Amino acid sequence: MTKGFAIKFLAASTALALLAGCDRPLDFDLRGKLGSGADTSDAARSATAERPRPDDRGIISYPNYQVAVAQRGDTLATLANRIGADPVALARYNGIQTGDTLRPGEIIALPSRVAEPSPATGALTTGPIQAPTVDITELAEGAIERAEPANVSPAPQPVATAQQGIEPIRHKVVRGETAYTVARLYNTSVRSLADWNGLDSSFSIREGQFLLIPTPLAEKPVLAKPADQKLAEVPKPGVGSPTPVPPSAVTPLPKDEPTVAAAPASAPTPDLGKTQTAAVSNGKFAYPVRGKIIREYAKGKNDGIDIAAPSGTPIGAAGAGTIAAITSDADQVPIIVVKHPDNLLTVYANVGNITVKKGDSVSRGQKLATVRSGESSYLHFEVRKGFESVDPLPYLQ
Repeated sequence: MTKGFAIKFLAASTALALLAGCDRPLDFDLRGKLGSGADTSDAARSATAERPRPDDRGIISYPNYQVAVAQRGDTLATLANRIGADPVALARYNGIQTGDTLRPGEIIALPSRVAEPSPATGALTTGPIQAPTVDITELAEGAIERAEPANVSPAPQPVATAQQGIEPIRHKVVRGETAYTVARLYNTSVRSLADWNGLDSSFSIREGQFLLIPTPLAEKPVLAKPADQKLAEVPKPGVGSPTPVPPSAVTPLPKDEPTVAAAPASAPTPDLGKTQTAAVSNGKFAYPVRGKIIREYAKGKNDGIDIAAPSGTPIGAAGAGTIAAITSDADQVPIIVVKHPDNLLTVYANVGNITVKKGDSVSRGQKLATVRSGESSYLHFEVRKGFESVDPLPYLQ
């Protein structure tokens, strides 16, 4: 045995021994300790949500597309027959043949929509998976017009809860791409990519294949200030800030020192409010909580904004008004509606520990409730003109 061969054999043996002693999956995404002190491989493997559950046919439906999940023993033809799709069109769309065998859990993109998941196909409710949001329109209208005075609306009967989740990006593989390059492109783990798309142990993909990009888990945001700190409005310029004492007030100047440059004592103080307040206080409303906006306004999809805030964070009224309604949605998520002048409403959802009641007059910044505890800590906030939702940001900036 030559010296060079012996060194290679020893190195290979050592590597095999290390692999055999590992009780954790390999970091195929190369996010482990590559010479650095921080190991992010666990975070890379656990930072994504699980793939949604398909119905009995294997259909996962989103508002903009549908995919089918292959079952054990499926060919493209048997899958097409099960979901009621054209096998030839399905094969052409996915770049494979109708007789090709599919891996269990493999994702097949649908060129056109088939019947929506429903209780008849093994789903809890009918329709596509929707992003987690609170639809306020009907709730607010009914609460304002029909709610009994000073009473919370009666709790609705329990109903089946549909799956909720963010619609994943659907990536079409081009020539030269690998599972690793796709995973890095979207900053996700190749293991999560494989789990979502039913890839084999070699993570092999093909040109023309559609891949669902795993969606991230909801982050637990951290605010810059403690949760129990009182909400306070930003003071207007010149208000609330004491004028610093000039050094000359401590030790008076000599009598013979000229005071030509000093302002006369009777000189009027400029009104900073008239010159500067408008530049700072363009917004009609104050932010109900302080935090990162994790979901922006999108007409018809998200009728407000979601502001990240830890559970227990005080929620302040965005402006002076009257409590028009206190109600809840089908999932028993509490909702507060405040009526303001100029036919404006503000809506606060995902709240708890409510401190007001219907009919109360509230002032700007007054505590209404706290951010509700749960898996996702945030406040859903809306501004409405009548019952029509509008983008809250112009009212807050």
